[in-house]
Amino acid sequence: MSPELVLLIFLGYTALLIGVSVITSRRANNESYFVGNRQSPWLVVAFGMIGTSLSGVTFISIPGWVGSSQFSYMMVVFGYVAGYAVISLILLPLYYRLKLTSIYSYLDQRFGFWSYKTGAFYFLVSRLIGASFRMFLVVNVLQQFIFDHYNLPFWVTVVIFMLLITIYSFKGGIKTIIWTDMLQTIFMLTALIVTIYIVLNKLDFSLGEMISRINEQGYSKIVISDWRHDRFYLKQFFSGMFITIVMTGLDQDMMQKNLSCRNLKDAQKNVTSLSILLIPANLIFLFLGASLYVYATIHTITIPQLTDNLFPELAFNHFGIFAGMVFFIGLIAAAYSSADSAITALTTSVSIDFLGLDKVNKRKRYFIHFAITLIILSIIIIFREINNEAVIAQLFTIAGYTYGPLLGLFAFGLFTKHALNDRFVPLVALLAPLLTYLVNINSSWLFNGYQFGFELLILNGILTFTGLWIIKKQSLIKTTP
Repeated sequence: MSPELVLLIFLGYTALLIGVSVITSRRANNESYFVGNRQSPWLVVAFGMIGTSLSGVTFISIPGWVGSSQFSYMMVVFGYVAGYAVISLILLPLYYRLKLTSIYSYLDQRFGFWSYKTGAFYFLVSRLIGASFRMFLVVNVLQQFIFDHYNLPFWVTVVIFMLLITIYSFKGGIKTIIWTDMLQTIFMLTALIVTIYIVLNKLDFSLGEMISRINEQGYSKIVISDWRHDRFYLKQFFSGMFITIVMTGLDQDMMQKNLSCRNLKDAQKNVTSLSILLIPANLIFLFLGASLYVYATIHTITIPQLTDNLFPELAFNHFGIFAGMVFFIGLIAAAYSSADSAITALTTSVSIDFLGLDKVNKRKRYFIHFAITLIILSIIIIFREINNEAVIAQLFTIAGYTYGPLLGLFAFGLFTKHALNDRFVPLVALLAPLLTYLVNINSSWLFNGYQFGFELLILNGILTFTGLWIIKKQSLIKTTP
């Protein structure tokens, strides 16, 4: 791909998003930024959330992951459906009844100041790391396969991307992002489907022939029945369920879009539709990954040591210019969708949960937006120096440690009527992840060869809940709102 073509695609796509931003951010205020004036069409939100849920991690990491994990990730996806049901039936009614802008203000009403700040803090840490990982994955691929050829330093690439994301999102916030996310989902899924067609065409395979070849080579295995395995199917299912509950239902980024819907019913329709659509979407990503491995085997192409690079390696160096263009467009969409809503949600949390700026001071909100951008930019640059495995595995592992205290706090609030000795909550939220880590590194010795996978999140939540039970007050001073 020529530099001129790369630049043209990049500028054209960016100009499209900025144009959407100009239209949607007219007469925008803080309510527009935080909750889209609560007028977002649920269909638009649901479709856009597909792209946000998938992001660059799914676009690149899951196809490469098929080589070692086959289709076992589908058990996680099936767990997503159960998790979205919990969000729809339990969490959304709570958030709408309390008319929340930041979901962590529930913890203030339920337990008190320190519980509230602890929950908001763990969201900030979780989302900063998660957004940075997702953005890193995409920008690193673009750097390695395109911009390195033009001697553009990695930090310059990151600065350009983050600056452009900030330009189109800092004013309209969630009111803009629900529409840009919809466009990015369209481009991402189109790139996926077109790439599958290109692979089938180059191998002269029909769809049925590719399915047969994938089955023959063992890539389609979904259920792993060994209970000691870190991808044991029940562990995968319940991990997926709780990952969805915390990374969507207890995450300001994902919930902010739902809270921008006109009413609870629309938000529930959005979540239910999303849970159903994610099944075929993820299955197609896994099918693409298996197809790439089949192609590499037939043409004796060496699989990259970092499997995240398999998709870009074939797209840029083996499938031709058109395939490279398609991949590049999908990758840009993934890059933007990985960061724009995260920056907005982080700005919302800092503004409301820590500075109380939901009603006033738009200028300070702008400053916070830019500061969050700089922090993510710095984490991306640092992470490039230490990354050595599939980003999706790292992302879910870290989520097990950072989202566990949120899971325990919300579960205690929803399923008990006890008040807490609020000042001890930060200590519990610190000790639970530490104990989870110690159990994880000694799991084989403690549990007869058992290896933890993504269910570390569940363990962390249980330990947090247990710690909260220890510091509970005997009198039921505060009841669940």
